[in-house]
Amino acid sequence: MVGMVLSEIDILKAIKSRQIIFSPRLRPGQVNGASVDLTLGGGFWKFKDKYVWAKEVDLAKTGFAEATYKITAPSITLGPSEMCLGMTVEKITLSAGIMGTLEGRSRFARMGLAVHITSALVQPGSSNHQVLEIVNMAPFPVTIHKGMRISQVVFERLDTPTAKPYAKFGKIATRQ
Repeated sequence: MVGMVLSEIDILKAIKSRQIIFSPRLRPGQVNGASVDLTLGGGFWKFKDKYVWAKEVDLAKTGFAEATYKITAPSITLGPSEMCLGMTVEKITLSAGIMGTLEGRSRFARMGLAVHITSALVQPGSSNHQVLEIVNMAPFPVTIHKGMRISQVVFERLDTPTAKPYAKFGKIATRQ
């Protein structure tokens, strides 16, 4: 048996039964045919200059917290090939039987903006805000703003709920 991607009807039922919880509550228009739009918050993390201009960064010795600094602003402009991290306004709490996948939105992708590099999985049993790895792939600077519906999440029901819900067994993103 294969897990099932949830339609907007299934998403709304899962929200009503508290299998999926959004905080703050969703606004009208955020639930689409098979996804929920996520809103960009006003916190951004950029790489410190010493890492931007480094010849090499050893990832076995350098972590995210050491390599970045936080900016709180209503918007941020990214130059070509520049990256920052952002966080969703919405905190998503999932039951042990539902997982999510982060996706970009085509209107921004068509302008060269990617909102996640590889960490698209929202683990079953998680309860956190989603960190977005935002990269400007366009040949021109782009500005993104707090409040933009920049990403979306697709939900899938697991055939069997996990015995390792992320909020209990996760190591990294348990306090976002």
